[in-house]
Amino acid sequence: MLYNTIQYVVDNGIGTLTFNRPDVANGFNVEMCKEILHAMDLASHDESVRVLLINAEGKVFSAGGDLKAMEHAVDNGDTESLFEIVELVAEISMAMKQLPKPVVMSIQGAAAGAAFNMALAADFVIASSNVRFIQAFVNVGLAPDAGGLYLLTRSIGINRAMHIVMTGEAVSAEKGKELGFVYKVCEPEDLQTVTKRLVDKLAKGPVNSYRVMKELMWNSFFAGWEEYKKLEVERQCSLGLSDDFKEGVRAFAERRRPKFGQN
Repeated sequence: MLYNTIQYVVDNGIGTLTFNRPDVANGFNVEMCKEILHAMDLASHDESVRVLLINAEGKVFSAGGDLKAMEHAVDNGDTESLFEIVELVAEISMAMKQLPKPVVMSIQGAAAGAAFNMALAADFVIASSNVRFIQAFVNVGLAPDAGGLYLLTRSIGINRAMHIVMTGEAVSAEKGKELGFVYKVCEPEDLQTVTKRLVDKLAKGPVNSYRVMKELMWNSFFAGWEEYKKLEVERQCSLGLSDDFKEGVRAFAERRRPKFGQN
């Protein structure tokens, strides 16, 4: 398949999926989400792939949802594409956790919104020291998608998760390591080297053991995710129809603070 928004290559047991929309900070749109899911399905079923690496072109790993596309959708009343994105990013995070192989994310710059939550779904996150993880949803009148609260509460606990999602405050790479969702932090110039060292090691490991480990982990902690996902998508879609969301998106486009109502 010819991809327009990502790159996907397989080499020496490593499948590398690269976000490739640096001009919009690798923001997710419908096409990109579908291409990510397609590449992940290939990686899942390809016996030559022993580990999946997810990285990104440009200075920013991902700003999350493509807010320019959201602005266009809001202005044109295109709720269908907004709702489709919500469903697709949830599927991506879930597919990462269910992939029967190690999933490594190599992150630079920032991982905001859905990208933060996809990082929580990875098995290993290697972050450059300049990375900021941001649950940006509150800034546009939304709630976390891509399994955000489901994953974050299991990763760092209920109270700390709620503090992060309600304030939208950025979490540094070092803080992410302290909280436990970042595996290693390195200087930006060392990111590729440190990442390669880990994925090469994993690619030489026992694939059957990895598969069983991920299966057991899913059944231990994530078996209720399917039901949660239905509620998450339903509630996020309802927020997508709200005046607060429209105000949040327009405020972002106009580079001003949103003025949320009381609805």
